[in-house]
Amino acid sequence: MTDLHELLAQRYLGNSLAQWGWAALAFAIPFIVLPLVRQQFSALRRHWPVRSQGSQTLQFLLGLLSSTSRVVRLVLAFYLAEKILKLPAALDHFFDVVIVLGAWLQVGLWLIAAVRHLLSQREAMRDPAVGGSLNVLMFCVQVVVWAVVSLLALDNLGVNISALLAGLGIGGIAVALAVQTMLGDLLGSLSITLDKPFVVGDWVKLEDYEGVVEHIGLKSTRLRSVSGEQIIVTNADMLKSRLRNLGRMPERRVQFRVHVAYDTPPDKITQVAALIEEVVRAQPQTNYVACLLLRLGTYALEYEVTYFVVDPQPMQYGQTVDAVNRAIVARFAEAGISFAYPTQRNIV
Repeated sequence: MTDLHELLAQRYLGNSLAQWGWAALAFAIPFIVLPLVRQQFSALRRHWPVRSQGSQTLQFLLGLLSSTSRVVRLVLAFYLAEKILKLPAALDHFFDVVIVLGAWLQVGLWLIAAVRHLLSQREAMRDPAVGGSLNVLMFCVQVVVWAVVSLLALDNLGVNISALLAGLGIGGIAVALAVQTMLGDLLGSLSITLDKPFVVGDWVKLEDYEGVVEHIGLKSTRLRSVSGEQIIVTNADMLKSRLRNLGRMPERRVQFRVHVAYDTPPDKITQVAALIEEVVRAQPQTNYVACLLLRLGTYALEYEVTYFVVDPQPMQYGQTVDAVNRAIVARFAEAGISFAYPTQRNIV
């Protein structure tokens, strides 16, 4: 036993053999504990419901663990070993610098992993049509994170960053002023991607333009108009305008007036509303609302017809309205009901 104590007390590079043993054990801890923790979280995830709050928390923690760099694990191992050993001042300072840089490197990786996890919870992250905008968003996040992490690391190492912050602020303002139009469109793209006022495939109406969204880019959005040409609008202008998203209508209302001649017999006038209701209800894509004798006009009896087309897509909407109008004309002809039109009578 005395020989063992003497062996452990022997000193190498200013540290006993026992200290070197404890340092080796501390060095191995990050490479043993972290994989075991990740394995435990993976085992727990299999027993949680997929969409439960606990499962999402486990996914988040697993994402952070998977973003833990091996280099950072090595730095952590050196940090634990260094606290046990007594090293020369120059070597100790070198390890302090490496440990600070490694710690802030891991903080940056964790922050980026957290932002990526939050974005992955949104459906837009899985939509290839808007993936480019989210990639740009992640690039901007990474630039900001690494800039802040670098400044904080330099500050922890004793570097005066006041002048650097001032220079970055002035340079950032100059760059922002130089590319403010591009930045406006880029931020507009990110806003469209995250808020989703419209998506690819939606039928939208923008002021005097109307069409289907074909592509949402970093600078502009492209519409395919009903007349066939492509309309290109900058993202900033899209957000500034009063845009109507017709593609999200559950149904589309149709309202028009039918003018019936005054010389139509009274018994047929009473048939007008029932006849139009029958015509509208005969179409499978319609929901009938009303047909009312709304006004006794100067030259005709004015009926107002209201119904909804269940499928608001342009082609189906047009076909349904066309079928209803044709059926009304045909049924009026069968019933002997005449449409009215403006006429003049000259009395001599």
